[in-house]
Amino acid sequence: MHKAPASAVPVFKLYGETAVWPTPDLLHCESIAERSHRHDWEIKPHRHSDLVQLLYVQSGTAELEVEGVVHRVQQASLQVVPALSVHGFRFSQDVQGQVLSLALPLVEQLGALLEHPPLARPACYPVAGQQRYLDTLFDSIAQEYSAQQPGRELMLQSLISALLVWVGRRSLDLTRAETQVQDRGREHLQGFTRRLETQFREHLPIEHYAAELGISAAHLNALCRRLAGQSALQMINQRLLLEAKRSLVYTAMTINQVADSLGFSEPAYFSRFFKRSTGQSPKDFRLQR
Repeated sequence: MHKAPASAVPVFKLYGETAVWPTPDLLHCESIAERSHRHDWEIKPHRHSDLVQLLYVQSGTAELEVEGVVHRVQQASLQVVPALSVHGFRFSQDVQGQVLSLALPLVEQLGALLEHPPLARPACYPVAGQQRYLDTLFDSIAQEYSAQQPGRELMLQSLISALLVWVGRRSLDLTRAETQVQDRGREHLQGFTRRLETQFREHLPIEHYAAELGISAAHLNALCRRLAGQSALQMINQRLLLEAKRSLVYTAMTINQVADSLGFSEPAYFSRFFKRSTGQSPKDFRLQR
């Protein structure tokens, strides 16, 4: 989906409309098809200044982009679109689902009752085994919204509160899962640095360390870049370089002996490694210290 510059992104009350809010309610409910079919099943990037949207894809396929993150949906999913988030959608013509737009005062009123506000960040939640529950909930909201029955406002607030509780629980589950992934990542990185400390002289390939940790080399590299700001190979080389500098400064070993102690097969190879890393030969480095 083409990304428009922020200054060129239109701000709508509802997509394609610049008129005032079309209902006295603090919410608006419609089917996905109701608006998207008028725009050739594509909602181009835009944002809402004072609306939060919950887009529920029940069936069909969709490409949902919010703040540059794209989810290609082929199963029932609920997309949260916070206020001011740039978003755009594409739908298959057989898409079934609902779009619920909530004005910020209503979101703040109902969200104040929850410990963790569930609509503050974009997220796409697969519905999985809870589709029947969400189908019933969204159908009830749509029916109550379109009818003018006694107690309508209270019923709508109750139904939306139930929906927010569902989203809040999924948000907490996602946060916990992300925390667990981060914790496992730190554990893997710590395991790598511990092994590196005892094995760096052996010039082992990254695949060796990854296998000892029970992860792939690509995963180990990604963890090192994300948590340490370097690739796994850079960390190995930095550890070798640190030991080389220590040996050149604090010992009387010859350069050949330093190279041998660090596992280099040839002194010339060590000298090339050192100069490539520092811009100096081992001899010049030692003389300047």
